[in-house]
Amino acid sequence: MLRAKRAPRPPARLPLPSQRRLFFVATALLIAGETIFWTVLAAVQSNSGVADLDAPVHDGLVASRTPLATAILTAVTTVTSPLWMTVIGCVLALVWAVWKREIWRPALLIGAMAATFAVSTLIKHGVGRGRPAASDFMLGPDDALSFPSGHTFGAGVFLCVLCYLLVAARGTRTSKRTTSVLAFAAAAAGTLVVALSRLYLGYHWLTDVVAAMGLALAVTGIVILADGLRATMAPRPEPLTPPMRLSPPVPAEVRPAEVPPAEVYRQGQAR
Repeated sequence: MLRAKRAPRPPARLPLPSQRRLFFVATALLIAGETIFWTVLAAVQSNSGVADLDAPVHDGLVASRTPLATAILTAVTTVTSPLWMTVIGCVLALVWAVWKREIWRPALLIGAMAATFAVSTLIKHGVGRGRPAASDFMLGPDDALSFPSGHTFGAGVFLCVLCYLLVAARGTRTSKRTTSVLAFAAAAAGTLVVALSRLYLGYHWLTDVVAAMGLALAVTGIVILADGLRATMAPRPEPLTPPMRLSPPVPAEVRPAEVPPAEVYRQGQAR
């Protein structure tokens, strides 16, 4: 009967090289996002640095409006409103959970969207910055606070986190790296389009959307860290050693029976 023996379990599970790279990327995103946000916030509070570009960028975009650009960017800003982002995120998470029978990654997406809404609301009330002139609004009045841009923050987190979760679910094989780069590039481009729509339609300053993009990077980094830590601490299945192959028994060598010398002598006399 063949039996498989379990290999001894290692005393500690170290992160794999791919997990180390993942932690490095997540930490870099978190640091870069926080640096961008706090740098822009300091510029806004001191009315200097990048904040000096707020009025020129706003005036330039207002002066360059066209009917086609207005229609396209109005559709973009409508679909990426916090309400629509919440609905789309919940539907996608529900479909993912039912289809893949998985809870962790859909929960990460929902948790990231909820954290985005909470952080955006807290910062808006903490900074208390007003929007540009209401006469430049193209979609009606909006008395909400301006810093940071909720549309840009929410869309950035949704696109980047969803992109990461899809790539992580597909694995990290070399053949998928090109697809991963293209997916994250598409997420970044989508976030930039949403930011442009908020500037073009007159509802935000440049620093509002730049700070929101920094926050989106930071939240994405936190999500990647959380997912990577969970993968690292998950119990590693104990490998099974391949079963030993049993060779067929070797038959014993049959030798002729030895005849005592006396018996040989008697047989010779009888002949």
